[in-house]
Amino acid sequence: MQRAARYYAAGKVLTELGENLFGMAGGIQETTGARSELITSSIVMIRGPTPHPVRPCARRAHQAPLFVRDRHVCAYCGDHFPEGELTVEHIHPVSRGGRHEWTNVVTACRSCNTRKGSRRPEEANMPLLYVPYAVCRSEGFILSNRRILADQMAFLQTTLPRHSRWAHA
Repeated sequence: MQRAARYYAAGKVLTELGENLFGMAGGIQETTGARSELITSSIVMIRGPTPHPVRPCARRAHQAPLFVRDRHVCAYCGDHFPEGELTVEHIHPVSRGGRHEWTNVVTACRSCNTRKGSRRPEEANMPLLYVPYAVCRSEGFILSNRRILADQMAFLQTTLPRHSRWAHA
């Protein structure tokens, strides 16, 4: 609520969405004695730098968003696995100049990751079953497992790029 009040004061609010309304009481007007009040909905859309800023691909401590992005499916064999049996697989191996970024990492089971080794998928004769993509800010909110209200989730899904696996979940 306090951030929403700051966004209103700064003139950054573009629109409000959502069914839930929240109120915040402000100060007392000196001449009239009336107390100011701000009423806002559960979703406040503000002006931002770009519509789909890319979220950085975090290292091992935050590998769960990658597994969720890929829906716990191995990119090579296509089987579904629990998180403990998955690994972060670099398509272009780091040992050969590959970078740790969203478009170069996929979810792989331990068996496929070991079989591929430090080769590229075509060298290992292991084609990718899906294409990795960079996660935008809205998708990052969904993947980070925050407690998102239903109307907030509906809004976030409308802001996702078409290629997101979560656009129509």
